[in-house]
Amino acid sequence: MILIVDTNEIISALIRDSSSRRILLSPRFFFYTPDFTLNEIQRHVPLIGRKTSLSQEDVFLLLDTLMERIQVIEFDSYRQEYTEADRIIGGIDPDDVPFIALALSISNDGVWSSDRHFLKQDMIRIWETKALLKLI
Repeated sequence: MILIVDTNEIISALIRDSSSRRILLSPRFFFYTPDFTLNEIQRHVPLIGRKTSLSQEDVFLLLDTLMERIQVIEFDSYRQEYTEADRIIGGIDPDDVPFIALALSISNDGVWSSDRHFLKQDMIRIWETKALLKLI
């Protein structure tokens, strides 16, 4: 199954050995994420370190392990769908536009996110963690 993964799921997997981490490490799934996701995660590294008691170096080592399972897609690859994605979700949450644009740009089975904003649109299938756990 091919999924676009929301930043919050990656951060959740960094914070604790959770369902999100199990899903990210499962060979059942293949993940894509927009390029800005890494910048967003890096901004949260100090918070992740405080919540986990991990050093910054250890947070980055864990992130590297998780990112081996996630293909980062550059903006130029989903730029053509950005306007449509903005129409679909920009008025709900502008931060979600890149994920919808990426989902419109490549073949996939939907977006994995626990962010309720995504559920306010009906163009792209949204997968919640509990539904993906049933597939493992």
